[in-house]
Amino acid sequence: MAAGHSHGVSAGQNEKPLWIALCLTATFLIAEVVGGILANSLALISDAAHMFTDAAALAISLVAIRIGKRPADSRRTFGYYRFEILAAAFNAILLFLVAIYILYEAYQRLKSPPEIQSGAMLIIASLGLVINLVSMRLLSAGKDESLNVKGAYLEVWSDMLGSVGVIVGALVIRWTGWGWVDSAIAVAIGLWVLPRTWTLLKESMNVLLEGVPEGLGLAEVEAAILAQPGVTSVHELHVWSISSGKASLTVHVVCADAKADWPTLLATIRDMLADRFDIHHSTVQLEQTPCEQDSGPHAFSPVAHEEKVPHSD
Repeated sequence: MAAGHSHGVSAGQNEKPLWIALCLTATFLIAEVVGGILANSLALISDAAHMFTDAAALAISLVAIRIGKRPADSRRTFGYYRFEILAAAFNAILLFLVAIYILYEAYQRLKSPPEIQSGAMLIIASLGLVINLVSMRLLSAGKDESLNVKGAYLEVWSDMLGSVGVIVGALVIRWTGWGWVDSAIAVAIGLWVLPRTWTLLKESMNVLLEGVPEGLGLAEVEAAILAQPGVTSVHELHVWSISSGKASLTVHVVCADAKADWPTLLATIRDMLADRFDIHHSTVQLEQTPCEQDSGPHAFSPVAHEEKVPHSD
């Protein structure tokens, strides 16, 4: 048995951009809340609510990175990497709740549109757009390497769209006097955010449930192992994510050839998993004959076990 390990912190988990984005967002959040109340604009308050979730997401992301850097110990042998997934799931749930509240408040206001101060609404939304664009630029480098940073990026991205919507709404209200446009923009923001929030929550839950990482096919991994010279069968194959970009694998590999060079075979399999599938944390158990787990109740193998399921006549 052997294992290949890679515990480095993701390059996307860069604290400096998160800190800068957090300071910008938190500073403008106060101004936007005050402005939304003074302008009596639900769209602006909706954008401020998203600003709040942005600030919360960025703060949680920073905490997750700090905790994730803690070394593994006797109680948590994989370390604290999984904390960033909890943070991403929390951000998604928080954004869901905010979107639902905005939709409810918009429904109430559509029945009785209040008077909107479009001038203040336009100025504040424009400043918010600038801050969102700066924050998105800072976070874009790490969004594809960390669900945690991706969650924060999506929060800022959705708020950027909200700022655009508020600007458009302010111009329409200024030109036409249609106060209901404010509530309509708020509803559009909520409906735009919900599907993307669901995607983030689904990806986070897949990691927490130790599902196969996105974009990785279990059957393809098994076929690649079976293609190695000397390998006769594979069982007890499991692939899951510890955190973003940190896939792990365990597998039992049967090599019936008693004269086979097992150390070389083991190294070949591990190198192939790292090069082809980017799996650097692997545990491979070589066997000359299949062990008792080959037909156990928890064994799973999409290729080798396909014909071993009993059928009743």
